[in-house]
Amino acid sequence: MPFSFGIIDIIDIVCVALVIYYCYRLMKNSRSLNIFVGIIIFAIVWLIVSRILQMRLLGTILDKLASAGIIALIVIFQDEVRNFFYNLGSSQRTGLMRFFVKNNKQNAIDSKRIEALVAASMSMSRKKTGALIVIERDVHLDKIVESGDTIDADINQRLIENLFFKNSPLHDGAVIISNHRLKAAGCILPVSSDNDIPRYLGLRHRAAKGISELSDAVSIIVSEETGSISTCTGGEFRLNLTAAELEKILVEELGK
Repeated sequence: MPFSFGIIDIIDIVCVALVIYYCYRLMKNSRSLNIFVGIIIFAIVWLIVSRILQMRLLGTILDKLASAGIIALIVIFQDEVRNFFYNLGSSQRTGLMRFFVKNNKQNAIDSKRIEALVAASMSMSRKKTGALIVIERDVHLDKIVESGDTIDADINQRLIENLFFKNSPLHDGAVIISNHRLKAAGCILPVSSDNDIPRYLGLRHRAAKGISELSDAVSIIVSEETGSISTCTGGEFRLNLTAAELEKILVEELGK
């Protein structure tokens, strides 16, 4: 029977290549690249032994290892697997979901509260007071809220500045805003292990990136070293923002 190669085979190869490339990026960011390379080598050896050389005994052993290995990989890479499925279904990456979110802004923040956030950020920037404010959108942050102290107050410039005051016991954690309310302070965020984050960005930026990898939240970061203001949404930073730029971003992402 002659060997045939058609358009379906090309699509198949391209899809496999894309999956391997995405896994490579995922493992590189999580510092698991050596494990990924080991998995690729094992898969190549498995295919050669089972399909090409047809060594039945060794092939059967490798088949059993591969079957058990899938469960082991899910346990080892549970964070990466969770991130993969989140990214797959995230409203940030799914046009249809984004369409509905744009037309149903239940978590939108009014202009008065946005102005309070901008004013607090600018004031802390001038004083070089480090701050991290996370604004919840469609993905709930209940577990993050539970890691801090409940505040449940209206969004207020003076309150935000007092929470991040250097002598405040809550200034090291993140402030979470949910349902138009300042929900909690001193919250602990997951820290991103992405090696592509510039070295001059500190732990607050890594935490903002970490929460953006697990949710659709918008984060405002004020650097304690330079006083610069940044935002992080969907894993992307916008650095060295002015008051006007920060307000524009918040209106676009959160405004009614």
